Amino acid sequence: MREREKEKTGTTEVALKILKAARGVFAEKGYSGARMDEIAGRAGVNKATLYYQIGDKDTLYAGVIHQVLGDVAGKIATAVSMAGHPREKLAAYIEVIDAAVDSNPELPPIMLREVASDGTHLPRVVLEDMAQVVTILAGIIEDGKKRGVFTEVSPFFIHCMIMGTILMYKKAATIKDRQPWLPAGMKNLDKKLKGSAGQAVARLVLRALDKQ
Repeated sequence: MREREKEKTGTTEVALKILKAARGVFAEKGYSGARMDEIAGRAGVNKATLYYQIGDKDTLYAGVIHQVLGDVAGKIATAVSMAGHPREKLAAYIEVIDAAVDSNPELPPIMLREVASDGTHLPRVVLEDMAQVVTILAGIIEDGKKRGVFTEVSPFFIHCMIMGTILMYKKAATIKDRQPWLPAGMKNLDKKLKGSAGQAVARLVLRALDKQ
């Protein structure tokens, strides 16, 4: 009974293994460079099983990104609902995104490739996930404006500030750390961050939105 329910939702153990393998391949090689036989090999299944469990390449790619972003949207909604003040809601919004990037290291390269290619391969379900996230942010900002704590600003602009800073910072940090010729003083600059990258971004964004 339990196995049948999993099959209906597409979350069988085999499907999860395939999605995990696909995330790695798409992150390393992008949509165009990813090959279904390589994904099947990494998942330890044959291509017939891959197609049966998930579907074609487009469906697999959509599933990989939706698995992360859909979950993030739900976690953001929960975290925001538990916060009271708009400033607390916005901080929670940012920290959930930061935690999601940490938990899903394949997400930054996949999303940065999509930005570079003008979203060529982004499926509708993923765009709907993004719209849901930005809609939550718009509600937070509108609440803050009504309470007189936030200034007038574009929610999508603020979302790009948040996502762009977190994605670029985390990817650029790994590049910087691999350069042996960089002075130790430059490598140690990050130690001045108080708390996580998400908390640092939250402080900057909140300061920018502060109507006072």
